[in-house]
Amino acid sequence: MKSKIPVGVSQCLLGERVRFDGGHKRSRYVTDHLSEYFEFLSLCPEVAIGLGTPRQPVRLVADGANTQVRGTRDASLDVTAPLADYAKQVVPQIEPLCGYIFMQKSPSCGVFSVKRYNNDGQLVDNDGRGAFAAVITQQFPLLPVEEAGRLNDARLRENFITRVYAYHDWRTNVESEPSAKRLLDFYSRYKYQVMAHDLESYRKIGPVLANLKAAPIEDICQRFIALFMAALSHKVTRKGNTNALMHLRGYLKSSTTADEKAEIGELIEHYRVGMVPLVVPLTLLKHHLRKVDDPYLQQQTFWSPHPAAMGLRNTNEE
Repeated sequence: MKSKIPVGVSQCLLGERVRFDGGHKRSRYVTDHLSEYFEFLSLCPEVAIGLGTPRQPVRLVADGANTQVRGTRDASLDVTAPLADYAKQVVPQIEPLCGYIFMQKSPSCGVFSVKRYNNDGQLVDNDGRGAFAAVITQQFPLLPVEEAGRLNDARLRENFITRVYAYHDWRTNVESEPSAKRLLDFYSRYKYQVMAHDLESYRKIGPVLANLKAAPIEDICQRFIALFMAALSHKVTRKGNTNALMHLRGYLKSSTTADEKAEIGELIEHYRVGMVPLVVPLTLLKHHLRKVDDPYLQQQTFWSPHPAAMGLRNTNEE
């Protein structure tokens, strides 16, 4: 059995009663499904800095060019610095992680569109980021992060999990011992996956790998992984997947009959227009590609960027 991938998670999402009201925000998808694949490091920065449970709620306050985390009832309670300091303290614990699932809307852990208020308690905007999450994302810009609430969206869910598995692969097989061979072997497996996610990134990666003696391999690896993770951060579309499927179909010209080619093309078109989920044309393509006996094709992560048992490609949502 493969070891689980280390992923950070807001403690309340595991059902721990660490919320300001003494409750929790258990995510059944996290606890009942992702826990089969991920080994969780759970943290609650608000409890960690000494705020009790239950406690006075805090919120983001826009104060000029700065954003602070203050109490909702007692504005003199300012935990901005303690939350940031705690984030810096746990950097050694975060460093081995390959992903992080944060609690949405939280003034400490929210990543996207957290509400900010003015000093009078009036809503200013939804442009905030939790004080703890802000430091973590700044310290680890390549780390795949997502909010638990956004995992209800099929495309965001698959995108996050795809990035977690790819980043874990990178850290295990290249970052641990960088070399030109390891780098090229890694990308050769991800070529069609990158193509499906973002063609612009696909075009940018080529020149980086064209001359691996132009700079120290460690520097090239850093340039590559930044482009690679940026590519995967683009949510894959039917258009992108269809493009990759068509390219892969090209390898079957001499090993399939006219009727088989037509059947493959028909299923790819059915996927493109939303009639069937991605797993349908993928399954047929994989069946025929086994006849080709091409290790390069068989190793493509596009076939299975995450365990099939997770069922992420069985949905027809777009």
